[in-house]
Amino acid sequence: MDFDLREELVAIRDLARDFARDVCAPGAAERDRKEEFPTEPVRKAAELGLMGLLVPEEYGGSGLGNLALCLALIEVNKADASVGVTLSVHNSLCSSCINSWGSEELKRKYLPRLASGELLGAYALSETGSGSDAGSLTCKAVRDGDHYVVTGSKAWITSGDHADVYILFARTGGEGNKGVSAFVVERAWKGLTVGKKEPKLGIRSSSTVQLHFDKCKVPASNLLGELNQGFKVALHTLDGGRIGIACQALGIMEACLDASVRYARERKQFDKSIGEFQAIQWKLAEMKLRIDAARLLIYRAASLRDAKKPHGLEAAEAKLFASQSANWCAKEAVQVHGGAGYCADFPVERYFRDARITEIYEGTTEIQKVVIARHLLRE
Repeated sequence: MDFDLREELVAIRDLARDFARDVCAPGAAERDRKEEFPTEPVRKAAELGLMGLLVPEEYGGSGLGNLALCLALIEVNKADASVGVTLSVHNSLCSSCINSWGSEELKRKYLPRLASGELLGAYALSETGSGSDAGSLTCKAVRDGDHYVVTGSKAWITSGDHADVYILFARTGGEGNKGVSAFVVERAWKGLTVGKKEPKLGIRSSSTVQLHFDKCKVPASNLLGELNQGFKVALHTLDGGRIGIACQALGIMEACLDASVRYARERKQFDKSIGEFQAIQWKLAEMKLRIDAARLLIYRAASLRDAKKPHGLEAAEAKLFASQSANWCAKEAVQVHGGAGYCADFPVERYFRDARITEIYEGTTEIQKVVIARHLLRE
């Protein structure tokens, strides 16, 4: 087994590392405080090609794949998890979905503009009454000639008020999972309005909003996959999204460890640095262990997805372990910093808040355990 990264992957990682350090990190705390969308970092990410890592070259992207995206996301999330989730949703939930399930017409219409950053993508599955039970969604799409007329609302839509294109899931058939279809919807279309922006605990400069559809007409040609088979589209797409959130968690973990090591060297108590105390050393050692284990789980899941092999189990494992570990590392990072860690003057306070969401969106911790258990029982 070869653990060395290919030259082009190292180049992407290093490019993303420089971007994260020079563009994302400097304004991260201020954007968080103001709940300000990271417009400039997203624009710069597009210039660097970080918006088209999953888009094939024939449609204007680099086509470097999921492992390349993971390497970039880890670095970006280490600097600013709000920029990280914006890029993750755009790449893994929007562009990837169109590339996997869209017609040739849809690919040529949307992928080049998504890869260039001309368009920003979002993903509209959840509703206020439909979260983990995604098959219970009530937003409806009714066929009317060469269009579908969409009525209903969506909730918790990342980048929803800044996105230009959404992957929308709506009910086109009977009850349950088999009556759902997926569509590409443009924000500019009549009948689609952006609703409430959610005030959040963490990832505060990532915008999260509601969407409302009032007889919004969507061309029938914008159907993704087959009619009433949208749940299959959603699950396949979420497998990639879960790998992306695992990367977010890993980036936060790495930031927590770096900050904790730095503080442990500088902070003096009882005439020596706190890093000389075993209690602190054990916290740092555990952080490092969890970081390395999460990285291997992520690399495995991403490599399987790139190879077009089954990876639902591996994606769930990566997301579960990385998100739980991120919350543990963030808690311990605050503890290492003591009272200083509870104040916004130190970045671990933001890491602590940002880490919490990784156990919730794109499949809660409990849902990941259900996915893993079902794979075991099916086998």
